[in-house]
Amino acid sequence: METTSVLMVCMGNICRSPTAEAVLRHQLDAAGLGEHVRVDSAGTHSYHIGEPPDRRAIAAAARRGIDLGSLRARMVDEADFESFDLLVAMDQLNREVLLDRSPDEYRERIRLMLEFAPSTDVEDVPDPYYGGPVGFERVLDLVEEASKGLLDELLARSAARRR
Repeated sequence: METTSVLMVCMGNICRSPTAEAVLRHQLDAAGLGEHVRVDSAGTHSYHIGEPPDRRAIAAAARRGIDLGSLRARMVDEADFESFDLLVAMDQLNREVLLDRSPDEYRERIRLMLEFAPSTDVEDVPDPYYGGPVGFERVLDLVEEASKGLLDELLARSAARRR
């Protein structure tokens, strides 16, 4: 598998996108593919630059054996559109922000997280920030399912490149 890159994106980069980054990285490592995919996360807004993920996100992920503790929030940079093969938005709002900021030649790289989980009954990964612990568990459930589909797509892309 060739090296590819994925940027997970939400609004502030302290709940959903760092969770998605860590979950995908965890699944890649479990599949023995961690060295082949660069995964990062960022926010569309600058609210939390330099901060660690929300403590509730860290705790929920830790209960599933996933570590978010070393991650720090950053904002999507103009260079991200060129340097990442996929920019995966957690919801429609952040997808629209990415599309507005993206140079035309990179717009096809912007996708929604739950596109990779077609069996779900929702389109957006809900923002758990103003809710309770159940919201963070729901984010993990959705992101884990979508990450499996994303992993399948990355494997298919790699196979297509080898042909």
